[in-house]
Amino acid sequence: MFNIVLVTPQIPNNTGTIGRLCVNTGSSLHLIKPLGFDISEKAVRRAGLDYWNKLDLHVWEDLDDFFNGTEISKNVHFATTKTDKPYFNADFKVGDYIFFGSETAGLPQDLLDKFADRNITIPMTKEGRSLNLAVSTGIILYEAIKQNFTDYKELM
Repeated sequence: MFNIVLVTPQIPNNTGTIGRLCVNTGSSLHLIKPLGFDISEKAVRRAGLDYWNKLDLHVWEDLDDFFNGTEISKNVHFATTKTDKPYFNADFKVGDYIFFGSETAGLPQDLLDKFADRNITIPMTKEGRSLNLAVSTGIILYEAIKQNFTDYKELM
């Protein structure tokens, strides 16, 4: 199992897709407020997210709340376009936290600076600026699973 951390996500469809991805991979989803949408039970039902009740969901008031309530050391990775280190060169371990920023702003620069050696990116051509948040999450999460597949199979 891995921990996907979305810092101030803005687009509900991306978060819904990532929630489904987490359910299907046995991963936990951590949402860091403020959120750009409503995740109340009524809103989730209206969006047809029938798997949401199966999701291991944690909602945090802000990054300070998250870091105060979570043991973080070297078990973190920060997805960003502001590094040259490809995600497939990262050493993922079961239980790691993989951070993704909002669709409009990415991760806060001070967070990237604090964990500079843990920043990772998805290589892409110069023609594009970034990938969709849900697509990026899937790419990196499945690399983490690939690297730990022997341990991961025991969780299935």
